[in-house]
Amino acid sequence: MAIDFTFSPELEELRGRVRSFIEEVVKPTEARIEAERLDETDRGAYVEALVGMRKEARERGLWLPHMPAEWGGMGLGHVEMAMVQAEAARSRYGPWVMNCQAPDEGNMHTLLHWATDEQKEKYLRPLCEGTVWSCFAMTEPEVAGSDPTLIRTRAYQDGEEWVVNGHKWFISNAHRASFAILIARTEDDPDLPQAANTAFIVDIPSPGWTEVRQIETMHGATGHSEILIEDLRLHESQMLGGRGQGHLLGQYRLGPARLAHCMRWIAQAETALDMMVDRSLERYSHGSILAEKQGIQWMIADSAMELYQCKLMVLHAAYKIDRGLDFKSEVSMAKHFVANALNRIIDRSIQVHGALGYSTDTPLAHMYQHARWARFADGADEIHQMRIAQRTIAAYKDHGTTRAATGDLPI
Repeated sequence: MAIDFTFSPELEELRGRVRSFIEEVVKPTEARIEAERLDETDRGAYVEALVGMRKEARERGLWLPHMPAEWGGMGLGHVEMAMVQAEAARSRYGPWVMNCQAPDEGNMHTLLHWATDEQKEKYLRPLCEGTVWSCFAMTEPEVAGSDPTLIRTRAYQDGEEWVVNGHKWFISNAHRASFAILIARTEDDPDLPQAANTAFIVDIPSPGWTEVRQIETMHGATGHSEILIEDLRLHESQMLGGRGQGHLLGQYRLGPARLAHCMRWIAQAETALDMMVDRSLERYSHGSILAEKQGIQWMIADSAMELYQCKLMVLHAAYKIDRGLDFKSEVSMAKHFVANALNRIIDRSIQVHGALGYSTDTPLAHMYQHARWARFADGADEIHQMRIAQRTIAAYKDHGTTRAATGDLPI
């Protein structure tokens, strides 16, 4: 049988090392940072704690799991990364400590595939070494972020330079980034709407690139920035990929990046379910513990079934990416389902915890704030549903069956 849901002994050993690292190093350091509010009270100690965790990750051989060995990485595929991310994201700092966090992870893959040798050395090398941060600047306030063909940020050529003007927002990591991958419209009348945009690499800071503010969200001001671009001049050597290939580059980046989010969300959903069950076993009310009450059992059962579906969908989509198969539909379905399951499972866990879950005495309240973002990040629910429906209809028209649109599995 070709179907096998087990990992090799070597990968199981790796899973154990990641889990031990998170439990022994990252979670205790994270607890100290939060208890002592080091990021606010002692910046030096905060930076020392972060650097210390990253140094430990390198020493344990857990650095840069998604990148090839020649770039200092572990060379893991997407199925293997699902295993790693599902362990690392049990902690807020876990993916960052191992240098496989968004948006840098997706930008690394993008630069590896699209950048020139010179661009790789200047931008990808320090990103892999963990000495810089990056961002991906595509979303704009004036147009729907889910439709890149509507982008209004424009670039025109002036000799060996491109002059860019526009407006971006919700650019994650921009506040601390050393460079941005910027998507701008360069073609006025392309043969295809998807061929209007081009990607550029922007050094930060640069004249003409202004961070207006960090946008306050449900979970605070944490680096989702509004950017004003005025007569920003970029040398033609800063073009990433070919002219008019910005949409193609963006889709290349966002597909696997969506699945990487799902991998991390699985860790959060499983943490919430673990907490739900633990609470139900220790809380006594009206003659029995909560775990013995049918209403609570149903919440646990629904959450367990949904988490099972999440894991299967992510593993299958990752399998298709690793084998070079068309994965667009599977990633869309996984992204939609996992994002919604995450919200439901955390919500049920809060309900079982009662007022305690609503407080900040447990991590559930903060997890819930972050989880709400999942349903529109990297494509709103409705966009994914539209694409899934279109592919299902197309599959039936082409083959007389919807089989190809439901995973094309051997059953």
